[in-house]
Amino acid sequence: MAVRIVTDSTADLPPGVAEQLGITVVPLYVRFGEEVYRDRVDIGEDEFYERLMHDTVHPGTTQPTPQDFAQVYRELSQDADGIVSIHISSKLSGTYASALQGRDMADTKCPIEVVDSLWASMGLGFLATDAAAAAGEGKSPQQIAEEAREMIPRIRYMGLFDTLKYLHLGGRIGKAQCLLGSALNVKPMLTLRDGEFHAVGRARTRSRGLNRLCEFVQSAGEISDLVIVHSTTPDDAESLRQRLDAVFPKDRTVIARLGPVLGVHTGPGTIFVGFR
Repeated sequence: MAVRIVTDSTADLPPGVAEQLGITVVPLYVRFGEEVYRDRVDIGEDEFYERLMHDTVHPGTTQPTPQDFAQVYRELSQDADGIVSIHISSKLSGTYASALQGRDMADTKCPIEVVDSLWASMGLGFLATDAAAAAGEGKSPQQIAEEAREMIPRIRYMGLFDTLKYLHLGGRIGKAQCLLGSALNVKPMLTLRDGEFHAVGRARTRSRGLNRLCEFVQSAGEISDLVIVHSTTPDDAESLRQRLDAVFPKDRTVIARLGPVLGVHTGPGTIFVGFR
């Protein structure tokens, strides 16, 4: 038996990665009015962004229920020495709280460590994949959880948004409130820090914003992993990967996609770079 790793769908792990590493992904929910979909299970990225841009109903999101987590924990505990469950920032979602409640409801003797990542998207993804590697090395649940918590402040992330409209509608704008009055043609630049969004500036055009993302990575020093995450602009993501080849090998740079749940709050045209 071994330690099993659980995360949630906001980790934005590229297709096949979770299965390859043995990571169990618990989906959050997207709601269009009365219609409820499991993130990346019942609705994929292309369908979601098409509806986001054209549907008259603005979608909402909901965290997994404690029962969702309890069921996963019970099933995994049958052949596990322990479980480490790592989730989206508790300042952005109630998922972490649901996982804690689910652990209590599961009522299993299998030790379960629940970690608040203070991240979302591939910031969370980094922690989940590291945890899977540590589990493969035979480390205990307590060791894996502690290593994940130690890694949290080493991750850096910056994003270029076409608009703050979606963060504002979803109530996830955090410390970036000051940018709401920006002119419509100004592109907000945000980072995640201490579990919530913070403003780091504005770009007058998208091309200047992409330049800022490049400069952010170029000034980083030594990088062990680099990821580019986009919602609807694969060409921009690939262009960034090519431009950053001198800083970090393009064949090791991961391109991922913002899934439906995070897309509700970030919107089309959003692109992030993240590294550690």
